[in-house]
Amino acid sequence: MLSEKLQRGYRLFFGNLCILLLILIAAGESSRATSPDTLSLSIDEALEIGMVNSYLLRRGLLDLSTADSQVREAWGQVYPQFDVSANYIRNVLTANPFAGTEAGGLFQTFASIEWLDYNERARTDGDPATTPIEFEEFLSRQQQAYDQAGIVPPGAADDPFGVDNQFMTTLSISQTLYSGRAFSAIRGAEQFRKVNEDQVDRDRQEVAHQIRSAYYAAQLAQETADVIKSSIVRTRRTVDEIKKSVEQGVLSKSDRLSAEVELVNLETDFIEASNDAELALKNLNIILGAPVRTHLELTSRLEFNSQNVPDIPTVDDAYQRAAQRRPDIQQVEGLIELEKVQRNLARASYFPEISAFANLNYLGNVPDRRFIVMRDPGDPFQLETRDREFFSDAYWNPSVAVGIQFSWRLFTGFQTTQQVQQRSIAIQQAEIDYEQLKEAVYLEVTAAVNNLRAAYDRIRSQERNIEQAELNHEFAVRRLQEGVGTALEERQASMLLDQSRLSYLSAVYDYLVAVSEYKKAVGERI
Repeated sequence: MLSEKLQRGYRLFFGNLCILLLILIAAGESSRATSPDTLSLSIDEALEIGMVNSYLLRRGLLDLSTADSQVREAWGQVYPQFDVSANYIRNVLTANPFAGTEAGGLFQTFASIEWLDYNERARTDGDPATTPIEFEEFLSRQQQAYDQAGIVPPGAADDPFGVDNQFMTTLSISQTLYSGRAFSAIRGAEQFRKVNEDQVDRDRQEVAHQIRSAYYAAQLAQETADVIKSSIVRTRRTVDEIKKSVEQGVLSKSDRLSAEVELVNLETDFIEASNDAELALKNLNIILGAPVRTHLELTSRLEFNSQNVPDIPTVDDAYQRAAQRRPDIQQVEGLIELEKVQRNLARASYFPEISAFANLNYLGNVPDRRFIVMRDPGDPFQLETRDREFFSDAYWNPSVAVGIQFSWRLFTGFQTTQQVQQRSIAIQQAEIDYEQLKEAVYLEVTAAVNNLRAAYDRIRSQERNIEQAELNHEFAVRRLQEGVGTALEERQASMLLDQSRLSYLSAVYDYLVAVSEYKKAVGERI
């Protein structure tokens, strides 16, 4: 039977998983019963799969992609900026800009000027057929000419500057020449990406430790079930022999009942151990990021290899390794640098921003009546019209403007000063966190080194213990076969052998987990 201490350890390890994993097993068993998916993998293969499929790492890589995007976004602040805009205005009703003033009479004098010009040419051209005329006659003949040409002249109330259709297309180009804020933002984004890289590296180490621990736990659960199964086989043989001894009158019925009760207890322990092994495999599925319905077959054995025992350094040497390798320490150092960048970003408000710009406009003022009035040079009362195209150069005109923009906020109500002060305080807080982390890492490394040494000493002790238990059981079996021993002695020796094997397996598990914890503590990469 399992020792009380070992049983308590198993229940503590698997108890936290039972509620969640039993639901997952129930969902996975139905599909696995019809079409099971089996995956055989060693510990190294499990690490390779976990590094690809782990939910934690996949999420961390997405955070890293986000950081990459933020770096590119920050660089975009110093790249040329291009803006294009276009609009169209339809002037349904245009107000007369000269309403309420006497400026409208200015346009009425244009007819007087034309009349004076006509009479002067008529008087001086030497042709007796052309004589000066009165102003009223000039206006009448001019109106007749408009009517014959089908032209409606503009009235005094019309807006001479109004255009029915207005188009504007603008291309604006700007280039930052100097901006302390933009440059600090770039450095901050790059530093933030470095922090995320360190986080991903630390996640890899954490996931590797989780995979190794879960793999070893599944191995321990399976090996435990196998040990109990072997004990059941031996106990059944013992029960059969005791029955024969009872029939022969050598042993009492109580001996037989005691052996049968022991057999039932072992069978119950085997059922529990089998369930624990199944739960441990499902837990490994989740950590690997593999479907829970996939059945895992572990090809690596839970065994101690004395040739692969790592060199256990002193605590100080191990801490020096951790200080150089651990990504979380580098991450906190990066956070301090990031806070300094944030302070520089706040200080950037003290300095001006300079940029160059260029604006390219293409304007279109297109009337609905697109024609011009042509006068006969010899007869001012002979008019004709000529139509213009929609895209005539008379309606469309480009414009270009370039310049440099300089802006400098000279006073912000001491806001910038306070922002710089806040960032300085944040730097001091980050430095305190850094000191605290180093102390925590030193404590973690100390515990990892001590646990590794203790686990190694324990496994050596259990190796000697299991050798003695095997020898004791062998003697008990031989004495029983020779008739000088009893079945009770053989049963007791068998129980001691099983307990020794389970204790050895537990020691091997503790040692392998201690090795994994040591690797994680010193920041050893996969």
